[in-house]
Amino acid sequence: MKEKIMLKANEMFLKLGFKSVTMDDIAGEMCISKKTIYKYFCNKELLVEETTERMHQEVNQKINELALQNFNAIEENFEIQKMFKEMFKSYDTSPVYQLKKHYPMIFMKIQEKSIEFCNSNFRNNIEKGIREGLYRTDLDIKAAVDFYYTLIFYINENTIYEKDVHEMEIKALEYHTRAIATPKGVLELEKHLQNPNI
Repeated sequence: MKEKIMLKANEMFLKLGFKSVTMDDIAGEMCISKKTIYKYFCNKELLVEETTERMHQEVNQKINELALQNFNAIEENFEIQKMFKEMFKSYDTSPVYQLKKHYPMIFMKIQEKSIEFCNSNFRNNIEKGIREGLYRTDLDIKAAVDFYYTLIFYINENTIYEKDVHEMEIKALEYHTRAIATPKGVLELEKHLQNPNI
């Protein structure tokens, strides 16, 4: 039952917003009593924390799975963007923006974990791109990683609408890639930018 509650809460939080969804709303949607929810979650904040932690883990797992596929480094970044677009396409408001606004302590916990994961993921991507001849060999990898995740985090934390988040992330990805790419990498980037489905 706990899993079902978390799944329904996650769906409703993303669709309607973390602040506006109440425990009564979730109970009503599931046709269960509010008491049943409180059996597993003593308050809404705990439910928000556990559902966002679960979402964070699922996103990281999907990114790790994409990294294991046979994409080149630039293609991999566009596949990750495609995954985010697909995951959040039915939601109007950015979940990260909502979380920061209404549950700042939970946001800070998730952000700490996200920074660690992004550092590792971005570094691996850059090292892969260098091996493939898509990124320059003279890069300051740490600076490139820091710049990119600063851009991505700023966009997610400060952009209200999910559609705008995706558009800005694609622009940030282009900016990041042009800054570190070889001529071969720029050609690969241009190929992906011409795709109307990005």
